[in-house]
Amino acid sequence: MYPLRRNRRLRATQAIRSLVQETTISPNDFQTPLFVVEGKNIKDEISSMPGYYRFSLDRLVEEVKLIWSLGIKSVLLFVKVEHHLKDNKGTEAINPNGLMQRAIKTVKDAVPAMLVMTDVALDPYSIFGHDGIVEKGKILNDASVDILSQMALSHAQAGADFVAPSDMMDGRILAIRETLEHEGYYDTGIMSYSAKYASAFYGPFRDALDSAPVDTQDIPKDKKTYQMDIANRTEAIRETQMDIDEGADIVMVKPGLCYLDIVRDLKNTFDIPIAVYQVSGEYAMIKAAAQRGWLDENAVIMEQSMAIKRAGADIISSYYSKDIARLIANL
Repeated sequence: MYPLRRNRRLRATQAIRSLVQETTISPNDFQTPLFVVEGKNIKDEISSMPGYYRFSLDRLVEEVKLIWSLGIKSVLLFVKVEHHLKDNKGTEAINPNGLMQRAIKTVKDAVPAMLVMTDVALDPYSIFGHDGIVEKGKILNDASVDILSQMALSHAQAGADFVAPSDMMDGRILAIRETLEHEGYYDTGIMSYSAKYASAFYGPFRDALDSAPVDTQDIPKDKKTYQMDIANRTEAIRETQMDIDEGADIVMVKPGLCYLDIVRDLKNTFDIPIAVYQVSGEYAMIKAAAQRGWLDENAVIMEQSMAIKRAGADIISSYYSKDIARLIANL
């Protein structure tokens, strides 16, 4: 006897598939990471991220306007700090006229309604490429948190809507929240990288910012003493709970595709917006395979984005955000 219920009836045409589709994506789901450098008239392609660029402030203006025109309403800013400004104290990170602070103002002047989020970590500013202050071969937690708090405050003073601590130091969300509140920045949000793993997928990003850990005998060559162990799952819930208790408004899982189980765990556990960062290594792998004709780039980026959203992401920070917005517009 043939079955009375045939599931294929709901797949028969594009019209019925669209009507019963469980997960949808739109430009409102996406955030565009942007890399900023000193200089003028610079749009410098990143060799390990084909098709992605570092922008000087003057070229950043046109890029932000383009992003807004595609319906994307948020950017996440990172800066490539000149080597002579790096030290082990984060001095340049709290410079009110630093590159990040000027980048914030540039974006806000170009598109005042754009939601500006900023990276809060010391690795772009560190001579050692670590997210905190290094002393006697260790990355110091509390001393680093003090600088990170000042750094977040300087971003808020420059006009950032949200600060995004990506360092994974213990207690930094509470310290940042208290600093912002004490200085009257009650409305500045915090998007915490709550479940950030010590992943091998960050290489192209570190090329983009020249922020890889220095490989020396006395200093850790990786970030495993503060970023999460890739083998751990329940730890992500504990880390996220702490950040929420300390005042985070949004929590993030990073990287994306390999950690969708973590995204779903957090979505099932917490009633708070969840962001996912589809990182540079994920972008580079797709680009490399597409350039060799091994896969359909557009189809893959749409499928991966849908998977991230289906897993529970409310915000997707992706280097493909502009491409996806264009694809959605042409559906």
